[in-house]
Amino acid sequence: MTVPETMKGVVLTGHGGLDKLQWREDLPVPQPAADEVLLRVGAAALNNTDVNTRTGWYSRSVRGDTASGASEGYGGATEADGAWSGAALKFPRVQGADCCGEIVATGADVPPSRIGERVLLRAMYATGPGRGDGLDFETLGSECDGGFAEYVTMPARHAIAVKSDLSDAELATFPCAFSTAEGMIQRAALGAERVLITGASGGVGSAAIQLAKRRGAHVTALTVPQKAGALLELGADETLDRDGPFPAQEFDMVIDLVGGARWGELIDTLRAGGRYVTAGAIAGPIVELDLRTLYLRDLSLFGSTFQPDNIFTDLVSYIEAGEIRPVVAASYPLRDLRSAQEAFLSKAHIGKIAIQVRD
Repeated sequence: MTVPETMKGVVLTGHGGLDKLQWREDLPVPQPAADEVLLRVGAAALNNTDVNTRTGWYSRSVRGDTASGASEGYGGATEADGAWSGAALKFPRVQGADCCGEIVATGADVPPSRIGERVLLRAMYATGPGRGDGLDFETLGSECDGGFAEYVTMPARHAIAVKSDLSDAELATFPCAFSTAEGMIQRAALGAERVLITGASGGVGSAAIQLAKRRGAHVTALTVPQKAGALLELGADETLDRDGPFPAQEFDMVIDLVGGARWGELIDTLRAGGRYVTAGAIAGPIVELDLRTLYLRDLSLFGSTFQPDNIFTDLVSYIEAGEIRPVVAASYPLRDLRSAQEAFLSKAHIGKIAIQVRD
């Protein structure tokens, strides 16, 4: 195919409200470097990180929950550390950590035979020593341009071929949420145990339900009553009202995306020797820990962001084997990205909101 010189897309022009998302029809199509491929994007999807990056929530100057500044941004946020990496973000930036599409061109060091491959892009990939073992990383749509445009470049080794009958929109809901959930599960070594999953109706939480069940775990999903039935259908063994009392010392592991004021109560749900793993703090990042609880009950606490390369290839293998399925709540055209984010912020959905990029 002939690759055009310009493309359509949505750019983030700075940290702030929804007005910082601008539709453009004159963006230059990126050119692949020697080790890169050029992808024609079929579909993308929304994640909390898209909102958090837009608002500047990752800045250490922000101490509140993710919802309080989601529409208008955080007035006190500093642009010096507004990205995942703790560094300044470069604007304008094409966001979109989820991306499914077709390779249409290759760099000089990439075999042209890869043209035509349908691929998923790693939402996060290593850049440090060992290119897979160090903790230095970039995130698609944050440190580099992502899937909210018609074309995107990516190092060839991070464009993973996928063979599936699922649509681009369905496949695009997997990369960020499912790799985050699988990274947490592998980091804390979940087995056939009792696990509590918070934020269970969201993208990562609903992914964690499926991935935990795949490992034989007994899953309790923390949610609101009106979403309980859907989560049981998704695979949860039982649900727990997020606003009700939490049981004491019942779980081997907690997978937490929420944090906030009830964090200490989550820790108290762990049995002696239990593990807690987090990759989010939508209810607030600042919590209080009694160190006596930590050491007297032999608990282990894990943070999970960096993902070794096998996380994503494992995920693709689960997709191809039909062991996990997409949960698509709605789909919006790319031009309507602001409306899609408004729907996302209402938190009325279960699973993911897809973004259709290719007409």
